[in-house]
Amino acid sequence: MLAELRGLNEECGVFGIWGNPSPAHLSYYGLHALQHRGQEGAGIVVSDGQHLRAVKGEGLVNDVFNEDKLKAVNGKAAIAHVRYTTAGGGGIENVQPLLFHSSTGSLSIAHNGNLVNATHLKQYLERQGSIFHSSSDTEVLAHLIKKSSHSPFRAKVKNALSLLKGAYSFLIMTKDEMLVARDPHGLRPLSLGKLGDGWVVASETCAFDLIGAEFVRSVEPGELIIINDEGVKSDRFADMEKRSMCAMEYVYLARPDSDIDGINVHMARKRMGKQLARECAHIEADVVTGVPDSSISAAIGFAEESGIPYELGLIKNRYVGRTFIQPTQELRERGVKMKLSPVVQVVKGKKVVMVDDSIVRGTTSRRIVKMLKDAGAAEVHVVISSPPMTNPCYYGIDTSTHEELIASSHNVDEIREAIGADSLTFLSVEGMVETIARPYEDENRGLCLACFTGKYPTEIFPDTILPHEKELLR
Repeated sequence: MLAELRGLNEECGVFGIWGNPSPAHLSYYGLHALQHRGQEGAGIVVSDGQHLRAVKGEGLVNDVFNEDKLKAVNGKAAIAHVRYTTAGGGGIENVQPLLFHSSTGSLSIAHNGNLVNATHLKQYLERQGSIFHSSSDTEVLAHLIKKSSHSPFRAKVKNALSLLKGAYSFLIMTKDEMLVARDPHGLRPLSLGKLGDGWVVASETCAFDLIGAEFVRSVEPGELIIINDEGVKSDRFADMEKRSMCAMEYVYLARPDSDIDGINVHMARKRMGKQLARECAHIEADVVTGVPDSSISAAIGFAEESGIPYELGLIKNRYVGRTFIQPTQELRERGVKMKLSPVVQVVKGKKVVMVDDSIVRGTTSRRIVKMLKDAGAAEVHVVISSPPMTNPCYYGIDTSTHEELIASSHNVDEIREAIGADSLTFLSVEGMVETIARPYEDENRGLCLACFTGKYPTEIFPDTILPHEKELLR
């Protein structure tokens, strides 16, 4: 629900294209499709086969690029990025793709995710003489690649990637090739597509649909894909670990028209809504409404399963100022009334089921419940299509402390009282896992559930560089 207001934001989105005469323009459209993954900065780096050139800036895609800027950086390949500020903070120096020049050639990197051992790697590299120009954890990879004594370049990249811990989808480009890597757990989505004789890579398949590309397959966890003028080659930099795709991609983060590992996000959310209705069949109500936009699919599923009519009880105003570009708590709270309006004739005198995807702080939920009651709703029953978020995320969603999460310190009834709802029901962990229905047989069906269960798929704060890692750094 309105992540721009309540602070549930994904780190970034990445897009890459190789072998096309208009890579900058297609990257622009690809970033439009991924704009929901980051609204604070955007950039494109283009290769013409000889040089890498960048155009980037703070703000939305439309604010950063224009026709003159795109024409100035045209070539045959590009990587691109939209950013939401979490690790490293804001500032133009942290807007990606990052671009590095040296006597041995130029290198550009775009990253989606968060490295949990970046601080310790950075401290180690600085002791070895590295100088960092940004506060982004992404820059660590560039220094590791440059420091590696391996040869050729691909071996340097594989060596560097093997030192990273956390969530990452990387696009790495030189003037000659593009390398694509996904962390061994597959925490963040990344897909490979085909456009004519060229190749496309994106965080979500909705970017393929916009530019007319054909989906080929998901990038495998631990896989390194090399794309150049000769075509596509698959390699590995690490063995695949236990699959742990972030469950919040299906619940909230991804666009409903995207497919992740063959599962359509809209259909997964609709199934979660149906399961939620089964789990709270005791609720008697007159109308079901969803908090736009990410909760609409679940609300439709809830209405179908429960037999309670679905109505547009809340309308999102899409043309107000984008206050979320500076994601402070004060702006989140002020922005709720600007962003949402109740449909009085739908909710007045009615018992309303309000479907939402998650509760983070509880501030926005409280204001929406109050808004519906002020509009005349007789009762407001809040149902959430995910379990309570009790634990921080260290993999790229900006909920990095327990203090930010109301469910970390309050039980369900205390949260219900805090938001002013007549009842509050969360989807069970088991119900969510089964209805997302990923095609894997392990206990979590290949999902990361850390924010709900506290069981993280990786080390969270690796506090040292291990002896075998020091050997890899040489």
